[in-house]
Amino acid sequence: MRIAQIAPLAESVPPKLYGGTERVVAWLVDELVSLGHQVTLFASGDSRTRGELHPVWPRSLRLGRPAADPTVACTALLEAIAQRIEDFDVVHSHLDFHAFACASLVATPTVTTLHGRLDLPDLPRLYARFPTMPVISISDSQRTPLPQATWAGTVYNAVDTGLLEFNPRGGDYLAWIFAR
Repeated sequence: MRIAQIAPLAESVPPKLYGGTERVVAWLVDELVSLGHQVTLFASGDSRTRGELHPVWPRSLRLGRPAADPTVACTALLEAIAQRIEDFDVVHSHLDFHAFACASLVATPTVTTLHGRLDLPDLPRLYARFPTMPVISISDSQRTPLPQATWAGTVYNAVDTGLLEFNPRGGDYLAWIFAR
């Protein structure tokens, strides 16, 4: 399958410092590639991936200097995917609602994983404008503020368990993994 993954431009994929969404996107892309899918990652130019990187902006916005206007960068990101939309069987956006308007204009199926807060006051009105846009939650409880959204499913954030070595003595930290 030919899959486009659209990452936020705030951090590189994977992130050099902070970046939960970008880290999850990195693991997802790498695993899809290992399963034999053709994956193109639309992200900042300082990203690394096992898929094909389509660099949209030279550097991640948070670490880039001089500082870039995030609205301009996001517009460039959406235009980049629009230019290549015919190359993909499916588009997976990680931009929250920012790609909804573009996705509603194309035939290529698009799904959006919502990584951020959904309890913001204007979101119900915005989601009402896109009643058929499929979205994925990262937990069942995340859905509570937007029950009217078109929930396609819940996919919990991944973790590379190879990075978590069991230590029977413990340490001065708290690690918590919830599994169903």
